[in-house]
Amino acid sequence: MEFNIRLAANRKSRAVLPSDKTMHQVNPGDLISKDSGYMRGHGTYFDVDEGKILASVAGCVERVNKLICVRPLKTRYIGEVGDVVIGRITEVGNKRWKVDAHTVLDSVLLLSCVNLPGGELRKRSEEDERMMREYLSEGDLISAEVQTVYSDGHLSLHTRSLKYGKVAVPNQS
Repeated sequence: MEFNIRLAANRKSRAVLPSDKTMHQVNPGDLISKDSGYMRGHGTYFDVDEGKILASVAGCVERVNKLICVRPLKTRYIGEVGDVVIGRITEVGNKRWKVDAHTVLDSVLLLSCVNLPGGELRKRSEEDERMMREYLSEGDLISAEVQTVYSDGHLSLHTRSLKYGKVAVPNQS
């Protein structure tokens, strides 16, 4: 059996896209197109005075037929139902915790969406509300599943499975 082994440096470069559809990076305000035949998409705006399409964010230009978009280089997480997220408790409120999961808006973890210590299944009482800080407090790191994604972009989380909950962080000396 014969093997042909080559170094990566000797490989011929193959473009994934044809040369007329290669992506290039732009900064806000950079000219994307002077052609009025293109439609502007996300990350672009139309300069009415000069009749040009300009970038509104830093990113890579993508052209699909006559649509021009700029895909940002850096974005925040946009959740989907069923995703598992890691977040930090930022606020303890009325029957809820606010969680920073690096999303567009803060996520919410309701008291009713948490397994109580001991795994008991019962209706949440006023005593549970008073003990919320003992379950999870500001600065705690948690693992949770996305239960609902609202139209404004904030997420509702739950930790009803034993897979989710407070993440233990080892003491650093």
